[in-house]
Amino acid sequence: MTETRHENGALGVEAVGLTMRFGSFTALDSVSIRIRPGNFHALLGENGAGKSTFVKCLMGFYQASDGDILVEGREARMTHPRVAQGLGLGMVYQHFTLVPSLTGAENLVISRGDVPMRIDWAAENRALRDFMARMPFTAPLDRPVADLSAGEKQKLEILKQLYLGHRFLVLDEPTSVLTPQEATEILSHVRALTQAGEITVLMITHKFREVTEFADEVTVLRNGRHAGHGRVGDLSHADMARMMIGERQSRPMPDRAGRTGDTVLSLHDVRALDRSGLRQIAIDDLRVRAGEIVGIAGISGNGQSDLMEILTGQRSLLSGEMRVHDTPYHARRPEARRLRVRYLPEEPLHNACAPRMSVADNLALRSFDDGRGIWLDRAGIAARADRKIIDFNIKTRSREAPVRALSGGNVQRTALARELTGDVDLLIVANPCFGLDFAATEAIHDRIMAARNSGTAVLMISEDLDELLKLADRIIVMAEGTLVHETPAHAADPAMLGQYMSGHS
Repeated sequence: MTETRHENGALGVEAVGLTMRFGSFTALDSVSIRIRPGNFHALLGENGAGKSTFVKCLMGFYQASDGDILVEGREARMTHPRVAQGLGLGMVYQHFTLVPSLTGAENLVISRGDVPMRIDWAAENRALRDFMARMPFTAPLDRPVADLSAGEKQKLEILKQLYLGHRFLVLDEPTSVLTPQEATEILSHVRALTQAGEITVLMITHKFREVTEFADEVTVLRNGRHAGHGRVGDLSHADMARMMIGERQSRPMPDRAGRTGDTVLSLHDVRALDRSGLRQIAIDDLRVRAGEIVGIAGISGNGQSDLMEILTGQRSLLSGEMRVHDTPYHARRPEARRLRVRYLPEEPLHNACAPRMSVADNLALRSFDDGRGIWLDRAGIAARADRKIIDFNIKTRSREAPVRALSGGNVQRTALARELTGDVDLLIVANPCFGLDFAATEAIHDRIMAARNSGTAVLMISEDLDELLKLADRIIVMAEGTLVHETPAHAADPAMLGQYMSGHS
């Protein structure tokens, strides 16, 4: 079937009373949003607010239980993603959908619904040159996608949607894997296209800065309902946050307190192979002192995950050494216990919790070592769990519920409650708030800062530069498996950090 092409500029899309039920659960409750032609519209909301459900209804992945979707003022029954695509709606996903082994040109051509079984590449390349000549930005078409930078891949994802004739684009967290410069460049190009009347954009994001700099209007969802809307120029970040979290009061993060102490963690001339076995992780010198947060910044895939595995004993060293309190450290359980080292790895449900065990037992995992003989103090475990559930605001139907039944933020709180129990000299965390909503992120940040203020040395690996600029005392950039730049956080220049992150120092 030949795809319908839309070459007549930006499309207007409107949802009227959109409702989506899953059994007795209402994920969307009579949500109405108007996205005008040529508008750059941001969609904000906490996890579970209904953003993904709304977009899936819009794009035909879900069929709404009630309500209407209008495209250019005409009712559209989005019974399948092909229907939405045929009407000119396209989506750029958070993670790349390109085929890495194919060139950019090959990716564009095979994305069409009318691609012939035998491709006339001479004709296709002529058509692609004509297409690219009309675009306000370019991406390499003659190289395998695997060889492109993250920014080039994201440009190609957007170009693919334009090549398919889509004039309404949903962007799902489009800058999550980009440097600050790449993010600004991409969103500037997208905004220029909306201002020229070429496309309309609905962007899902959690970054207020991106909303303020690039969006025209913003809509906020909360608990499946429309919670607010306005022109971006009329709203502050505080206004948007209030719409997202309702009447709940945002707790101010504790002020930085205490004095920096002696070095707690040090790595000297550390060498290890990365996950591929082809690249070496090389850490010449890394030190974290008591009472400070050291942030490791970098684009995904530059060795941060391998560094975390080194620090947790999951990746063997080829050479070099780690020390905690100037004592050789191999990240074995008895050493971590004796030297008071704690971890919060990325995706703790898979890396730091026993999913089928209860919340109470997960909270007690470290205290099992305190048991005498083969008997567990079940009453003590229950009592301590009840206190931690209250203290860390863990939302669970009971302490006996399996931890896998909790939301992502509450799994994080559970792991952090366990790891911050007792005296902690060193806390190592990786992407602690990835995928979490506004309130959960705020709570985790609050706890990390409180640990720092109590004298804990904190090493924080994060792909969210805004998070590091907010929390860290020092920021170190990691690129191509090595540490390439260090700066005090208060003096950090995001543009300069971005250059180092992208390998252009």
